[in-house]
Amino acid sequence: MALSDIVGELRARGLIHQTTDDARLPGMFMERPRTLYVGFDPTSDSLHVGHLVALMVLRRFQQAGHRPIALIGGATGMIGDPSGKSEERNLLSMDALRANQAAIEPQLRRFLDFESPVNRALLVNNYDWMGEFGYLDFLRDVGKHFPVNVMLSKDCVKSRLERSDAGISYTEFSYMLLQAYDFVYLHQHYGCELQAGGSDQWGNITAGIDLARRLSGVQLYGMTCPLLTKSDGSKMGKTESGALWLAPEKTSPYQFYQYWINVDDVDVSKCLAYFTDLSLEQIDALLAEHQADPGRRKAQRCLADELTRLVHGEEGLAIARRATEVFFGAEIRQWTDALLGEVFADVPSRTLPRERLAGDGLSLVEALCEARLAQTKSEARRIISQGGAYVNNRRVNDVYARLSPSDLASQSVLVLRTGKKNYALLRFEG
Repeated sequence: MALSDIVGELRARGLIHQTTDDARLPGMFMERPRTLYVGFDPTSDSLHVGHLVALMVLRRFQQAGHRPIALIGGATGMIGDPSGKSEERNLLSMDALRANQAAIEPQLRRFLDFESPVNRALLVNNYDWMGEFGYLDFLRDVGKHFPVNVMLSKDCVKSRLERSDAGISYTEFSYMLLQAYDFVYLHQHYGCELQAGGSDQWGNITAGIDLARRLSGVQLYGMTCPLLTKSDGSKMGKTESGALWLAPEKTSPYQFYQYWINVDDVDVSKCLAYFTDLSLEQIDALLAEHQADPGRRKAQRCLADELTRLVHGEEGLAIARRATEVFFGAEIRQWTDALLGEVFADVPSRTLPRERLAGDGLSLVEALCEARLAQTKSEARRIISQGGAYVNNRRVNDVYARLSPSDLASQSVLVLRTGKKNYALLRFEG
């Protein structure tokens, strides 16, 4: 079966920043199935949204019939990549690195098919081969073929050396050599011919190509994808609480979904092309619908659905949608304290003794006053009688209503609302 023009597809989606051979690569990947790799250093216990661009490139190559290798940098992660860094990284312990590797592996498996009988993805760890090298052996067998002037010419090294307040250690200086050898090793053992990565990896990628030529006399290739930025040039994937992580423990499915549903109109087209399996024709049609009625945010909703499903599965998407529906008036019941805390992170809250719900319970009038949604009891009664009071998004118009533990939306939280958007939480402890 003829292979599709995957390089042309990636270029049309804006996913190619630069390549080492613009003329050769398109035909090369249409001739026969090829093997390529992307590396991920385990510097944290989760990948973040910045890794998604290169990861989606790897996924698209596999969908087009090629074999992807996801490399976890158990060895390179011990050193830290100086690319894009103005200061020396803190070195992680072996225990921390192993824990991070174990956490990242299942995330990679969500994106790549490791079971395909035709072009199953491979998961490798560069510590498996780097850990066997002795220092002198590595210098003699590999370092001898790596000119220092090549390393000094790379932007990631030059930028550090030019700074008067910060240099670069021999440890980080050696990172490029280790990553270069990864490419050589993967070519020798798996026939890997292309390394892909973010545009900040260009120096490391070309160093690997040069080392392969010197060591083995072979021609390898490189491709970079753009870094994930907004239209104003700032980094995408940054939130008030930090990075947008792929691990649900660090960024919940709801928070993840909300980020994408709130992407600006000027950025949604790029994100749909980068991160969804929708064809370019489908994206164009979706954007046309969106432009006809931007208020519905149809493009953002599609993006949030597709990407949350990919990262967190159908269950995570269902949780995120359910939480989002709250802001459109859906009733809240049988939630968890944690999820309510995420959804209503910016909503005022007060903590009361749980005994206030005992016996005859807490009157709704008092609850509104305690939550500061009404200044006086007479105001609370007026709000209730006029149909403006809600308990867990369920309207209550009985001024004599009383609240008991059965009215809690979760283990300990009651969600009160007046009008359309005035929310407050009452937390009951003890």
